[in-house]
Amino acid sequence: MNFIDQKLSEYCELQSSSEPEYLKEINRQTYLTQLNPRMLSGHTQGRFLKLIIQLCQPKHVLEIGTYTGYSAICMAEGLPSHSLIDTIELNEELESVILKNIDNAGFKSKIRLHIGNAMELLPKLLETQSYDLVFIDADKQNYPLYFECLKLKLKSGAILIADNVLWNAKVIDEHELSTDTETMAIDCFNTRLRADDSFEKIMLPIRDGITIARKK
Repeated sequence: MNFIDQKLSEYCELQSSSEPEYLKEINRQTYLTQLNPRMLSGHTQGRFLKLIIQLCQPKHVLEIGTYTGYSAICMAEGLPSHSLIDTIELNEELESVILKNIDNAGFKSKIRLHIGNAMELLPKLLETQSYDLVFIDADKQNYPLYFECLKLKLKSGAILIADNVLWNAKVIDEHELSTDTETMAIDCFNTRLRADDSFEKIMLPIRDGITIARKK
């Protein structure tokens, strides 16, 4: 859902830093070849993620939901040297596409792809690695489970970012809240995070809604 007029959205993109050519190509190819290209983060959100990474300077980043690699690459652009992104993607059919996009962008040394179920991979990753920043943009029904898995493992000062927290405005639709399981899951995640006093948080109406939280 667009929360502002299309022309205003285009104006915002114009006033923001431009996409590198490799990101434009990922955008183009995703819209040409994938069934749900709107899942791509896109220009404005991508520049937002890069800037957040540049401001926070994390050493270890975890992304849940890679899709075609656009957002991981945006974050890798802002990473300090000797930093690493672990990114998890469920769809094994996207593996070759993701690896090709990462290679073409020149970030093979900064992005490590894990193919598989995030709920199975997360405990193993969190057992061996402490993450400074986590970006959630995966299957919506598991958002509450991801939060429960992450909240006690994140150290003080760690950043949690969640995409699609407004879910096409369904989170304020009483019918959707009572009938749609994805909407219920997003609302559950939003409610749990809001009630958790160990996080400072803010929800922003960027694209489909982004929440940024900081572990106290």
